[in-house]
Amino acid sequence: MNVSIAPSWKEKLYTEFEKPYFTELTNFVKQEYKEHTCYPAGSQIFSAFDFCSFPDLKVVIIGQDPYHGPNQANGLCFSVKDGIPHPPSLINIFKEQEKDVGKPYPKSGNLESWASQGVLLLNATLTVRAHQAGSHQNKGWETFTDAVIKTISEEKRDVVFLLWGGFAKKKSKLIDATKHHILTSGHPSPLSANRGYWFGNQHFSKCNEILVSKGKEPIIW
Repeated sequence: MNVSIAPSWKEKLYTEFEKPYFTELTNFVKQEYKEHTCYPAGSQIFSAFDFCSFPDLKVVIIGQDPYHGPNQANGLCFSVKDGIPHPPSLINIFKEQEKDVGKPYPKSGNLESWASQGVLLLNATLTVRAHQAGSHQNKGWETFTDAVIKTISEEKRDVVFLLWGGFAKKKSKLIDATKHHILTSGHPSPLSANRGYWFGNQHFSKCNEILVSKGKEPIIW
């Protein structure tokens, strides 16, 4: 695994890379990529950090696992590569976005444009074995990404955290709610959305209202 993370993040997280758990994680990931098909591509494991620098960070969206189908994952949670059919959760994200802020349903499911505006699209686990959801969980990634969330909470101010679903909501304990803004809802997956826990949350417009109130540029969703 090539830990070529963006310099602004390396400066904040270098102590994590030196810890024993990260060495074990690196060895595990290298072996998995050598012996199995894994996603995303090695060069895209840290894409969330490459597209969203630490100084520019304004919003955090937390996912769980990368997509485990061919050519889907690109290192940004909920995002897929250009030209790839949109997975069910992403379809519901775009439907809510369309209803909330009036943006037409996009052709591409690639969320790089969000990331480049300061949205950290962070999966709790950054790699996965092909066709095996959750296969790289509990190997150290969660320790690392929890440290990322804590670092953001401690060193930034007025970041908007969008916590979708039970897994993401558990991360609220890592966030100082006295200096940041936490919006929660059900998960955009069909199971949750069809029960009424997703649609109508208006997170895109609410997020922008918070950003504007703090003198920041809104996100062009």
